Amino acid sequence: MTERKPPGVSFETWADRQIREAAERGEFAGLPGFGKPLTGLDEPYDAMWWVKEKMRRENLSFLPPALALRKEAEDAREAAVRAPSERAVRRVIGEINTKIREAVRQPPPGPPLSLEPYDVESVVREWRERRGT
Repeated sequence: MTERKPPGVSFETWADRQIREAAERGEFAGLPGFGKPLTGLDEPYDAMWWVKEKMRRENLSFLPPALALRKEAEDAREAAVRAPSERAVRRVIGEINTKIREAVRQPPPGPPLSLEPYDVESVVREWRERRGT
């Protein structure tokens, strides 16, 4: 905890001293981005930059739950078609189908889901055709 600003010392001088002493103790060395140039200086100012950055770092979505599930379903379908084995295809499609079924039973807030579980055999057939087996 920092000490209180002494009377008669300007705030800028007091703050600068606190920062300098902390830097000398190495208290900033472990911070993310230490020693790297600041990003986004050439971009227009966005008042919500820190919110967007935190959401990106924590892999959060801007989408309402229904749209996020649609996106996840599309990604799962693509992952299944590129999967290394039939077992992996069935696992990926099974996992997303479980989420879709749950969302159909209890619709999430936001736009209509308009999504149905994938036909596992159809996806496996497509996977086989792409692999030539």
